[in-house]
Amino acid sequence: MDELIREFLDFLNFEKGYSKHTLSNYGRDLKKFKKFLAGRTADRELIQAYLKKQSDAGYSPASQMRMHATLKSFYHYLLAEGKVKADPTADLKLPKIGKRLPKALSIKDVFALLKAPAKDNVRDLAILEMLYAAGLRASELIGLDLNDVNLKAGFVKCFGKGGKERIVPIGESAKAALEKYLSEGRPKVEEKVLFLDRNGTRLSRQALWDLVKKYVRKSGVKEKASPHTLRHSFATHLLERGADLRTVQEMLGHSNIATTEIYTFVSRDRLKKVYQKTHPRA
Repeated sequence: MDELIREFLDFLNFEKGYSKHTLSNYGRDLKKFKKFLAGRTADRELIQAYLKKQSDAGYSPASQMRMHATLKSFYHYLLAEGKVKADPTADLKLPKIGKRLPKALSIKDVFALLKAPAKDNVRDLAILEMLYAAGLRASELIGLDLNDVNLKAGFVKCFGKGGKERIVPIGESAKAALEKYLSEGRPKVEEKVLFLDRNGTRLSRQALWDLVKKYVRKSGVKEKASPHTLRHSFATHLLERGADLRTVQEMLGHSNIATTEIYTFVSRDRLKKVYQKTHPRA
C-alpha cells in the first residue's frame, strides 16, 4: 500500500498541483488509514469503521470531512488507474458540516497591528501590509519572488491553489512599506525570493505564523489572529465598504463565487452588531 500512496501523492503533486500543506494532510490521513487496516483489504464496512473511530476520537467536523475526502479521492484514483476493481467509497456520503464563518479583525484592530512593528523592522511591516493589502494566503506570500511585484503599477502576481496565477492590486501603504524594505531592509543577496529570513533564505510558513502572532500580542489586539485572519479581514472590509462580490472573488482567487459569498454573512453579522449597539430603538 505504501507504493500506491506514493503514486497517488505524486499524482496530486505533479498533475493536480496540490499545495505542500494539502499533500501533507492527505499523506498523514492515508498513513493512519493504512495502520488501521493492518494488512486487511479495504471494503465499505472497514472504511465506515475507520471513519467512526476518527469521529469517536474527537476530531473536528472539518477534519472528519477531510478524512472522508482523502479516502474518496484515493480510491477514485486507484479505480481510474486500474489498481482496484471496485471503489469501496463510491456510496459513502461526505458528512455535512455547518458553515464556519471566517473571523475578521475590525479595521481598528488591523491598524493597531500594522503599527506594532518597530520603525526599523521594515521587513515585518512590509509582510503585514502585504497580507492585508492583497489578501494573500500564507503560502502565496512566502512564495513571492522579486519579479512578482510591480511597484510602479501597484500590482502583485501570486500563485494560488492548483498553481493558478492571479494579479492583485496593492495600496499606497503597502507599496511604501515594500519600497522601504527593498531599499533598506532586504539583504543584498542575489536570491530571487522577496521575503527572506535571517539566513537569507525563503521565509517558512511557521515563521510567518509566529511573526503575525508576535505582533498581535504586541499590538494589544484581543482577538486571536493568523496570516489567514488578515486575508479574511481584507475580504470583509472590502465588502463592507462597497466592493462587489465578483471583484473580491477575483482578488481572493476563488474558483467558485459561493466560497466568496461566505464573507457577505460576516459583513451582515457585523452590521447587525453595530445596529444593535448604536441605534436608539434597537
